[in-house]
Amino acid sequence: MSESPSKRVGFVSLGCPKALVDSERILTQLRLEGYDIVPSYEEADVVVVNTCGFIDSAKQESLDAIGEAISANGRVIVTGCMGKDAEAITRVHPQVLSVTGPQAYEAVVGAVHEVIPVPKMTHDPFQDLVPPQGIKLTPRHYSYLKISEGCNHRCSFCIIPSLRGDLVSRPVGEVLDEAERLVNSGVRELLVISQDTSAYGVDKKYLTGFWQGRPVKGSMQGLCEALSELGVWVRLHYVYPYPHVEKVIPLMAEGKILPYLDIPFQHASTRILKAMKRPAASENTLKQIKAWREICPDLTLRSTFIVGFPGETDDDFEELLDFLGEAQLDRVGCFQYSPVDGAAANALPGQVPEELKQERWERFMEVQQEISANRLQQKIGREIDVLIDDITPEHAVGRSKADAPEIDGLVYVSDPEGLEVGDIVTVTVQDADDYDLYA
Repeated sequence: MSESPSKRVGFVSLGCPKALVDSERILTQLRLEGYDIVPSYEEADVVVVNTCGFIDSAKQESLDAIGEAISANGRVIVTGCMGKDAEAITRVHPQVLSVTGPQAYEAVVGAVHEVIPVPKMTHDPFQDLVPPQGIKLTPRHYSYLKISEGCNHRCSFCIIPSLRGDLVSRPVGEVLDEAERLVNSGVRELLVISQDTSAYGVDKKYLTGFWQGRPVKGSMQGLCEALSELGVWVRLHYVYPYPHVEKVIPLMAEGKILPYLDIPFQHASTRILKAMKRPAASENTLKQIKAWREICPDLTLRSTFIVGFPGETDDDFEELLDFLGEAQLDRVGCFQYSPVDGAAANALPGQVPEELKQERWERFMEVQQEISANRLQQKIGREIDVLIDDITPEHAVGRSKADAPEIDGLVYVSDPEGLEVGDIVTVTVQDADDYDLYA
């Protein structure tokens, strides 16, 4: 991800651990959007002060911190517990740009946007874990849960290990504590992300941790079993097709976690997969998919692929199209190969002409669009659960268990009366188009 020019935010966090978590969420969003977080007033383009309003001395400390930031910088955004009494702040410091209360993540980020617009960014599908829009804080009912950083694979098209290092898994107890905090704050869906979710814990030899006073194995299966106890939707992203993935499929069949796997297969030709340094073969993958669906017939599979990889022949591409027909994947993204500075694939022979990449991409998308549309048609008449993301006068807009935010389809519910954002409702599917359902 690149950014230009740099936009800098200073941050002052006061108060209790809950306020600290609020600060972390705001800072996370700002970093995802490309802002730099700087340690001094002088370096900052704007300063955010997260206040405490629990007792008088804390309020005074907050007012003093706001005054200090105004004196040193001049552009100050205020949030946090004391923000509930905006008049008490503006009476002393009328120069503040914005005042919001606690957990108003979206309002704080929006106020930063007003002062210093979002930096221009470019999205690299081979490096970035989240969509180019970033992880949005506006909906409070879902959240991304990052369980590790880095990657042990050396895919020839990818430079993540050189940027972020080898796999480092977060302690399982720490992950579960964060998940529990998110659920307690109103989150209804946890989206588990990492560079390689199925490798979680391998670097720590699946070290057992503790959560709620009991042991939990530090593996993907152990983590999923514990997350399933929180009573919310749990969705797995960036799962590498290891054989042990089959151990979490029964949890999906039992309704403990969502029957959804986001697995970047990347290609189907054994020869191209070898050149990519992806240890997989299409025949084995198809067997895996069949076995998973036998255990969990409602399993939704999302994947991404690369066309035009160096050395890809017409036969390789036809093998990829045949794989799509066999696999019948629900949701698919496709990228045309492009060189990434530092990637080993840059030196491979047989670079594919740009016009051929485009042609193959168009054929790929045409084939997959028909598959996706047919799979949606099969849902007409079925009852499904929908998590509501938005309400309009005409309809409620939500997602089914088969739809991750930002990247998959939507469900439009015709009667929004009585519904609220974050509700999970059971609806009957009445129609479908190429991407969305209507209920």
